[in-house]
Amino acid sequence: MLQVFKSIPVARETFPADALPESARAYGRDTITLGWGERLKARGRRQSDGGLEFGTALPRGTTLRGGDCFVLEGAAIVVAVAERLEPVFVIEPRTPAEWGLFAYCIGNSHQPLMLTAAAIVCPEVTGMEQVLTYHGIPFSRATRAFTPVGPGVEVGHQHSPERGR
Repeated sequence: MLQVFKSIPVARETFPADALPESARAYGRDTITLGWGERLKARGRRQSDGGLEFGTALPRGTTLRGGDCFVLEGAAIVVAVAERLEPVFVIEPRTPAEWGLFAYCIGNSHQPLMLTAAAIVCPEVTGMEQVLTYHGIPFSRATRAFTPVGPGVEVGHQHSPERGR
């Protein structure tokens, strides 16, 4: 018989690596390396770095972060998310006024941004360099993981058992 549709395991939630269900602690391990655009997609077909095909059907608005884990019961495997390093622009405001002005100019140009304790980080996408240059915003280039600020994304987000998800 011809098999038209391949059945794949589907992850419906994520877990911090240090809070896996007891049943999953003995499972095999794999990773999936994703860029920021891929980590914003809650639903889809995916392939781990080791070649395992699986699906995700996560709650709407889920943003995947490095260290999030998918527990795939049927395959008896835990797949951990790794954030792909990507080219970015790094802006280091010197005053509170610069923080506000620079973030406003970037946001008003409909560009995503990430906030760290010391910098505003933007992806190196088409048009972003022109936006920064036009507004006179000093920047440098770097390669790092990028997770934009948005609904469901905490600034300075960390997983810990006390805080939950």
